[in-house]
Amino acid sequence: MIDDNIFNQWNEVKKVLNKKERNHFFKEGQIWWCSIGQNIGSESYGKGEKFARPILIIKRLSAELFIGIPLTSKIKTGSWFVSFKHRDKDVTCMLHQIRMFDVKRFSNHIGQIDNEDFENVLESLGQLLGLKNIHPSLRRESVGKSQK
Repeated sequence: MIDDNIFNQWNEVKKVLNKKERNHFFKEGQIWWCSIGQNIGSESYGKGEKFARPILIIKRLSAELFIGIPLTSKIKTGSWFVSFKHRDKDVTCMLHQIRMFDVKRFSNHIGQIDNEDFENVLESLGQLLGLKNIHPSLRRESVGKSQK
């Protein structure tokens, strides 16, 4: 069981995040450090004083919101995970932890996943969710066309 003090610490961080300005430009396929917090049960959580974890941006919804997948440096296998190399390091997407995020959670930009790996993540996500085909708007070539 998680100590209540950890939740109290996260609530203090959340109060600071809530006051942040939304002034980040971002796009699909980028990886950002995000303060995702101390969550419950088997939900992924952030680490350190900012409760942060790298997040892969899957879909930009607006200038403030996006759908993202938390990443881990631990190699995991199975239909809930897909791994790739980023900056010569192994990274695993925790597909089952997909969720919506606000850009106020951003800490700093880490980098960009390459096109082939991004397509593999989208395909694996579609399989996990039981989708026959990923909608074309999630494809890399559509990035930036509908949103400025």
